[in-house]
Amino acid sequence: MRRYASRRLLQMVPTLAGVVLLVFALFHWVGPDPVDVLAGQYASPERIYLIRHQLGLDRSYAVQLGIFLRQIVTFDFGQSWTTGEDVAHIFATRLPASLTIAVPILSLEFSIGTVLALAVASVRGSLTDRALMVACNVAMSISFLIYVIVIQWLFAYRLGWFPVQGWSDRLRTNLTVYAPLPVLLAVLINLAPTLRTFRTFVLDEYGHDYVRTARAKGASEPRVLLVHVLRNALVPILAYVSLALPGLFVGAFLLEVFFSIPGIGRELVGAVYRGDFPVIKASVVYLAMLTMMINLLTDLAFRLVDPRVRLT
Repeated sequence: MRRYASRRLLQMVPTLAGVVLLVFALFHWVGPDPVDVLAGQYASPERIYLIRHQLGLDRSYAVQLGIFLRQIVTFDFGQSWTTGEDVAHIFATRLPASLTIAVPILSLEFSIGTVLALAVASVRGSLTDRALMVACNVAMSISFLIYVIVIQWLFAYRLGWFPVQGWSDRLRTNLTVYAPLPVLLAVLINLAPTLRTFRTFVLDEYGHDYVRTARAKGASEPRVLLVHVLRNALVPILAYVSLALPGLFVGAFLLEVFFSIPGIGRELVGAVYRGDFPVIKASVVYLAMLTMMINLLTDLAFRLVDPRVRLT
């Protein structure tokens, strides 16, 4: 397993290099000139030249690419063009708020989805099973904005259980007061497709010979479900989770905007509006690294869940 992990880490290098080149190309040849964004519409040529020199954009592409690579290696992307705050400090101070939202969403969504999938699969073909699948189809057809409006109106304005906006410096207050509403919203939105997918994974395992053998040996239905079926269904479930995580992070970023949570997502959206390229470049590179590490950890988890899996 160590050899496989080392090989995968080496394989990440060309992938990350491709991401870096793509970000560098988009930064220089797609979209508006960052100097025009910073200088304003009526800036003098002298001011434009000064800003271009300060940003290092008057140097050759090779030098600028070398500076970008050095920033990635040292995790030092300089300062925000609009606020003057260090990019590293932005991520260090906004990351706790993002994790306060993303970790509960991830834990609740996939734990509840797995439990419900097992429960629904145990009564497969029944009226309950069909009713839940119809409900999932209806839930998946509703727009994200409708969920936001209804959840905020019901739990914030109508019932007054949670505030719509706000954040504090205390983790306990955030988890009990400000985070429940966006977490509930995300879980309700993602639970329907997760349940449908996990139900399919569980039902696929029900048709295998080892399930019939376990029943023939006298194993109870709960034991068959929890010991045999669940263990084998965890492999595709983990694969689904690894593929869904980037989308989950993007969804959490949108929630930060809707609920005014001072996390990385709201900072990134604001950076896009302001044309704050150091923050944008750092966010893209960090998310690419995170996605590759998640894929590696998922592959290693396959081996832990099912020893029959061979990592090659």
